[in-house]
Amino acid sequence: MLEDLIAERKKKLAALTSAGVLCYPESVPRTHAIGVALEHFTALTKSKKRISVVGRVVGMRGHGGVVFLDLKDESGALQAVLKKDELPAFDLLRDNLDIGDFLSITGTLFVTQRGEKSIAAKKVMLATKTIRPIPSEHFGLEEVETRLRQRYLDLMLHPELREMFRMKSRFWNAFRAGLINDGFLEVETPALESTPGGADAEPFVTHHHALDIDLYLRISLELPQKKLLVGGYEKVFELGRIFRNEGIDHEHLQDYTQLEFYWAYAEYGALMSLVEKLYKSVIKSVFGKLKRSWQGQVIDWSKRWPKIEYYDVFKKLVGLSLESATRDELFAESVKRGFKPDPKLGRGRLIDLLFKKVVRSTLIAPCFLVNPPADIEPLAKRSATLSGRVARFQVVACGTELGKGFSENNDPADQRERFLEQSRLREAGDKEAQRLDEDFLEALEYGMPPAAGFGVSERLFAILVDKPARECVFFPTLRPKKL
Repeated sequence: MLEDLIAERKKKLAALTSAGVLCYPESVPRTHAIGVALEHFTALTKSKKRISVVGRVVGMRGHGGVVFLDLKDESGALQAVLKKDELPAFDLLRDNLDIGDFLSITGTLFVTQRGEKSIAAKKVMLATKTIRPIPSEHFGLEEVETRLRQRYLDLMLHPELREMFRMKSRFWNAFRAGLINDGFLEVETPALESTPGGADAEPFVTHHHALDIDLYLRISLELPQKKLLVGGYEKVFELGRIFRNEGIDHEHLQDYTQLEFYWAYAEYGALMSLVEKLYKSVIKSVFGKLKRSWQGQVIDWSKRWPKIEYYDVFKKLVGLSLESATRDELFAESVKRGFKPDPKLGRGRLIDLLFKKVVRSTLIAPCFLVNPPADIEPLAKRSATLSGRVARFQVVACGTELGKGFSENNDPADQRERFLEQSRLREAGDKEAQRLDEDFLEALEYGMPPAAGFGVSERLFAILVDKPARECVFFPTLRPKKL
C-alpha cells in the first residue's frame, strides 16, 4: 500500500535526521552538470580531478560492500559507485536511501570493468529526501487525467515530454526573433480590462477590490496595440496570456498564450507574405524541416500557400451563396444538417457555424482563406472591391484555423456602427458578440494610420506536434481532485 511505503520512508528520514544528516540542506556541492561531466569525461578521468555532481537516484543495486546508484539530472545520467571502505557513513546511506532521493556525489570519474562511465564516490551528501515513491516503482502513470494533474511526475518519467516543452520555448522565441528582426517592438498591455474586446468570446470576470470595480480578463491582445498605433508606434507585438470562458475540446484552452502583432501602413496582402515567411522560418528552425506528420498524413508547409475565396468554397460545400443567403436560410440549412443552432444566433454566427462544421475540416494543406463576409469580423476593414466582405485572411491547415489577420478598420464611424450591431446581437442572447468600447472608439477618432494585424495562438504548436492542446501546456485547468 502507498501509505505503508510513505510510512517506511518517513522512518528512514527520522533515522537520517537522528544521525545528524541534513535531509533538506540549503545547498550541496555541484561543480558539473552530469551532461558536462560526460562531455569532458576523458579529460576529467585522466586528470583524476575530483568533481561534484547532483541528481535524482533513479536506480539502485547493492553487492555486499558496494552500492551502485543511477543518478540523473536534466542534462544526463551517470552511475555512482559507493564503497563501504571509502565512505564512513556507508551503512547509514545504504539502509536509508530510496529511489527518488537527490544526492550530491563528490569523487573521481572512471570506467567500470563492464565499460560503464561512473563516478567513484568519496563524499555523499543528501540534497533532498523524498517521502513519496515515484510512480515507476509501484504504479503506472498512464491515465491522461492523472498525467495532466500531476504533470511534474509526467515530466519526470518522460524525457520526450520535457523535450517537447523545450521545443515549444524555441517555437515562441523563433516568432519573437523573426518579428524583432523585422523591426517590431515587443510591448506589454494589461491583462485586466474594463471592456473586453478584440474577439468573439465570453470573458472571465473578476473584482478589483481597491477600485471597487468589476474587470475582465482579456480575450485578445488587439485593441490596446491598436491604441499604440494611434500613439505613434508603427510595428508592435505582444506575446501573452489570454483567457476565454468557452468550451473544452482537443483544440481549445481557456487560458493560453497568443501572439499578436500590428503593422502600420501595411494591408492584408503584405501581411500574408510576412506571415507565410514567418511560419516557414519558425517551423524550419524548431523542427529542422517543413514537413510534419499530422494524424497519419504528411503536411508540407514548404509549398506556396494558395488563396481560397471564402465565398467560393462556402457555396461549393454548403450550397448557399453568401451574396444573397438570408439569416433564415442559413438557420434552416444548419437545422437540416443536424447542427442544432441556437435560435438566437445572428447571420454572421450562423455563417461561422456552417463554415466550421462543413468547410474547414476539408482544408488540410496550408492555405489562406480570404475575404469572408463582414458579418463575422467586426474589426476588419471592409473590402474596397468586394461588396459585403472584409479584407481578412485565415491561415488554415489540418482542418482548423491556425492564425488570422486583416486590414484594420480605422474608420471610427463605421466601427461604431459595427459595434452597435454586435450590441444588438448581445441583447438578443449572443454571449460571444463583441461589446461597444467607447474608449477604443475615442482613440480611433484621434486617428489610427492604415494598418494590418495578425494573431496566432499555441494551437499552431499543438498541431505541429500532433497532440491535443491541453497536452501542450504544463498545467491545464482541471476540476479539483476529489478527496
